[in-house]
Amino acid sequence: MNKFWLRDSEGSKEPTPSAPLVSIVDDDVSVRRSTRRLLHSSGLRAEAFATADEFLQSGWMEETACLLLDVRMPGMDGLELQRRLGETHRLIPIIFLSARASEEEERRALQAGAANFLRKPVSKEALLRAIRAVIESPIHDQKENL
Repeated sequence: MNKFWLRDSEGSKEPTPSAPLVSIVDDDVSVRRSTRRLLHSSGLRAEAFATADEFLQSGWMEETACLLLDVRMPGMDGLELQRRLGETHRLIPIIFLSARASEEEERRALQAGAANFLRKPVSKEALLRAIRAVIESPIHDQKENL
């Protein structure tokens, strides 16, 4: 896998078809748009979804290398989506993003295997570092080779 796909967002590298896919699930349209724009400018492919159900029905699950997931959303929340993915043995690394999650919700997410838990607002540098850590991890490389 090419470890040099991720550029500083100022580098404005367009995503290539082989770039990892990051799926964003957040009910806030401004978060979806700005995060998608940041990821594209950093050379990543990104798909954004307003609900957990929309993501589950999208057909992008198998290709998702990293899932950026809000905790509190209408309908199925982020913790429930994490649980459902785990039940189906979907090995998608999850980075939670939340402005209002409780310490208990953060603890539950991390205990259930979340790769990271970031508080909104998060700097673009911190977000890109967290995504890089997930995508370049040995566990991710093992998943790709399955």
